[in-house]
Amino acid sequence: MDATLRANAESLRALVASSQVSPVAFRAAVERVPLGERDAWLDCVFGLDALPDDGPELPQGCVPYLPSSVDVLLRVVDRARVRADDVFVDIGAGLGRAAALVHLATGAAARGVEVQPALVRAARALSARLNLPRLSFVEGDARARGDTWVNGSVFFLYCPFSGERLARVLTDLERVARARPIRVCCVDVPLPPSTWLTLASPPSRDLAIYRSARE
Repeated sequence: MDATLRANAESLRALVASSQVSPVAFRAAVERVPLGERDAWLDCVFGLDALPDDGPELPQGCVPYLPSSVDVLLRVVDRARVRADDVFVDIGAGLGRAAALVHLATGAAARGVEVQPALVRAARALSARLNLPRLSFVEGDARARGDTWVNGSVFFLYCPFSGERLARVLTDLERVARARPIRVCCVDVPLPPSTWLTLASPPSRDLAIYRSARE
């Protein structure tokens, strides 16, 4: 990333931390950055360094942490129609990058659930660094932390796990869907057939947006 983009990112970080950037302005700032530079630029805005190594707390069957691209996250925002009155929940939140971007680009409250303590600490530090009180993170196995997302309306899964763990999380999400319409956004994770979910996005090789049947 060249010096101009780095300076732009650092300037935007300061504006975000002082609550001087609206969702519209943040989205516009992202879109002004060339496509191939957006991920590195966003990491600079967020003050994120190299990816950390996964710790021993990562359960067997879970995918090592890998951040989702800016391009995918903007498509999630658009195709799931994330609004300021939504609550965005990132299941397997890692460093908090996806939750932070969606929050800043839409105004929606955002919450992350992450099993690795070191990543949770880094995500909370990100929230503090950018002064984002509506961005929060909880530590724990997603199978046992369904209590943390009962008020969620948009759920994001970037290939965090499969098998029994995924089935358990979907059961918890179905309970939420009985109370309110929700959207489930999946990147590189095929969901098993579910009568309560309907595919709502156009065909895509990496992203699928589902809506609960009540919506």
